[in-house]
Amino acid sequence: MTVEWPGGKRFAFTVFDDPDSQTLDDGRMVYDLLERLGLRTTKAVWPLAPVDEPSDHGGTCGDPAYREWCLYLQKQGFELALHGARPHTSQRAETAKGLEAFQQMFDSPPHIYANHYFNDESMYWGPARLTGWRRTVYTIATRGRNAYSAGHRPESRLFWGDLCHSHIGYVRNFVFREVNTLEACPWMPYHDPQKPFVRSWFAGSDGNNRDAFVRLLSGRNLDELERSGGACIAYTHFGHGFVRGGRPDPAFVRTIEDLASRDPWFVPVGTLLDFLASRPGHHENISTRSLARMERRWLLQKLLHGTS
Repeated sequence: MTVEWPGGKRFAFTVFDDPDSQTLDDGRMVYDLLERLGLRTTKAVWPLAPVDEPSDHGGTCGDPAYREWCLYLQKQGFELALHGARPHTSQRAETAKGLEAFQQMFDSPPHIYANHYFNDESMYWGPARLTGWRRTVYTIATRGRNAYSAGHRPESRLFWGDLCHSHIGYVRNFVFREVNTLEACPWMPYHDPQKPFVRSWFAGSDGNNRDAFVRLLSGRNLDELERSGGACIAYTHFGHGFVRGGRPDPAFVRTIEDLASRDPWFVPVGTLLDFLASRPGHHENISTRSLARMERRWLLQKLLHGTS
């Protein structure tokens, strides 16, 4: 699809960074590099410290120093998003507390949310991401792993679907191997009427760790992204191998410097999605046919390559 990007830019680029395994020191090194190169991206956070055994050792805003760093990023133009209330499963009251804490810390509710793989209050996760025969195939192929999510189930103590709908504008779902996220999901942001508690969904491109990120943004892929005039929302975890030996990984540095030299439209995820939603002719509801097409594409990549 052809998009006329603001400022005459050839293509758009941003990152959605989950906080998994990201320490304060390592995170600062990565974001200092992004800031220096002019990238403004989206960083998800856990607003509350764990009270049970955490599923991940990444930092949370329950740590005053980590919280102050996140506030600094926000002041520099980075966007903060939600990755759940805590790095472990939270019941409804705790999720509500996390939303309130986010609002108090950052002066606005989270505009964007991404499920944390290990949290059972996830919204429409596991097989619930899919419909029809694709859900059955996914369930059989994964043998029920990561099968439970109850954030959208009103009968569950983990339910917070109404809060999600009232507070959050966009939720991430499918992640694809294509560098041009718009090629894989030209409908985003889209609403799926079968999942009423999420106002709008968006997709990502798979850069979930250092190796995947460098592969996604290879010179050849960036050339293609630039030629196509598309948009990449790189889904990643900057805590997974982007800092080695006390400094940013050299291959990552080369990759991100190459990207910056191409001068794309660098904006946070929410800004990009708001822009896409405002285009003339954009349809909010995705059709059943388009949804099935996208689900087939994702399911094949999930089964062959393990994409998120």
